[in-house]
Amino acid sequence: MADAVEEIEAHGFTRTLKDLSSGAAGGVAQVLIGEWSPVFLHGPITPTLTRLDIVKVRLQTTTQYTNALDCASKILKNEGAAAFYKGTLTPLIGIGACVSVQFGAFHYARRAFERQNTLSSNALTPQPLSYGQYYAAGAFAGIANTLLSSPIEHIRIRLQTQPHGAGRLYNGPVDCIRKLSAHEGVLRGLYRGTSVTWLREAQAYGVWFLAFEYMMNTDARRNNVERKEIPTWKVALYGGLAGEALWLGSYPFDVIKSKMQSDGFGAQQKYSSMRDAFAQTWRGEGMRGFWKGLGPTLLRAMPVSAGTFAVVEMTMRFIS
Repeated sequence: MADAVEEIEAHGFTRTLKDLSSGAAGGVAQVLIGEWSPVFLHGPITPTLTRLDIVKVRLQTTTQYTNALDCASKILKNEGAAAFYKGTLTPLIGIGACVSVQFGAFHYARRAFERQNTLSSNALTPQPLSYGQYYAAGAFAGIANTLLSSPIEHIRIRLQTQPHGAGRLYNGPVDCIRKLSAHEGVLRGLYRGTSVTWLREAQAYGVWFLAFEYMMNTDARRNNVERKEIPTWKVALYGGLAGEALWLGSYPFDVIKSKMQSDGFGAQQKYSSMRDAFAQTWRGEGMRGFWKGLGPTLLRAMPVSAGTFAVVEMTMRFIS
């Protein structure tokens, strides 16, 4: 048993650095794959490429669009192609750090559970996690990630939902940070919506890692192969499916987060708390209100998550 525990703990710092590095590589993949996705706009507007994230946020926070295509068409018609770049800079800078933290924190928690399982069972070899523990390790990763993701996403949403033209409120990310912090301080201004972000991140990444590990472990067991022998195309497929599970399992939290982080300040503030945002959404829109914008989100999630897991898994195999 002592040897098994020592095997888990061996080179812990080095292993963590490798986990963070592979996560950063996955973050680069997310940027390259996820920033642009094809959406064909019909009618008088020529087919084009548009970022699906801004479409999702607009659908979540306003009722002026009938569907995703209508939203993308009106943004292009009324605000021009440059509007799709709104809020892009902060995710581009921060996404690598976020994914690095996600994978670093997940594997840190995974090793802690392995050690606990090995000690409690007096086993001679490291013991695997239960699927409940995989979920808990993913939730831990999401909670750790929140400190970065909450302000990054708040800035992105403010820039994506601000009025167009003369009515714009922010001149860019730095101006947005300054003005949000000036309203109610860093915690209540810049970090607005963090309460629901904790819940979204814990649920989302708990489901994300659980789904991926379940599919990988099932494949290895079914085909009697080691995990590292699973081909890259399967890793990408399972990663893509895990991305769909992530959003299906956490989307209502994301809607409420977007509503709170696009809400006004002072007399213009509509939601007094996370609970109030949930209640008003239910009264005003019913169950449908918690799922607005899901279509473009799922369309984007498959390739982004597939690329992330494929790159992370291949990087881990290379540096291990």
